[in-house]
Amino acid sequence: MDKKYSVEKSEAEWKSQLTDEEYRILRKKGTEYPHTGKYNIHSEDGSYHCRACDAKLFESEHKFDSGCGWPSFDQAVEGAIEYIRDNTHGMIRTETVCANCGGHLGHVFDDGPRDTTGQRYCINSVSIDFDPEK
Repeated sequence: MDKKYSVEKSEAEWKSQLTDEEYRILRKKGTEYPHTGKYNIHSEDGSYHCRACDAKLFESEHKFDSGCGWPSFDQAVEGAIEYIRDNTHGMIRTETVCANCGGHLGHVFDDGPRDTTGQRYCINSVSIDFDPEK
């Protein structure tokens, strides 16, 4: 049984709302190439929201440069992320999706900064938008 989210749309609605690349990543669990994303090297103050539904996911104070090639955060907004076991590609990982719409964001790993949470949310830039602090 598929989980129900606050924001539910048909595949046709998602395809009409999102670009081809956004649809591939957010709805089909794709990945952007490393070191190519708009927010990989980005350090403005503000918050990061789901590109599909605009739910707030991350605050800029939790963003850090991990060198992995994707935007990295050590903490998500409480309740904003759903965690799903991912056994694809011969690995066991934890997928992160938007808890509001189910959009694929990336994965979370336990190799983040030890002086904070120890977590590294590895997120596709295509999956998020930035809202600058006003």
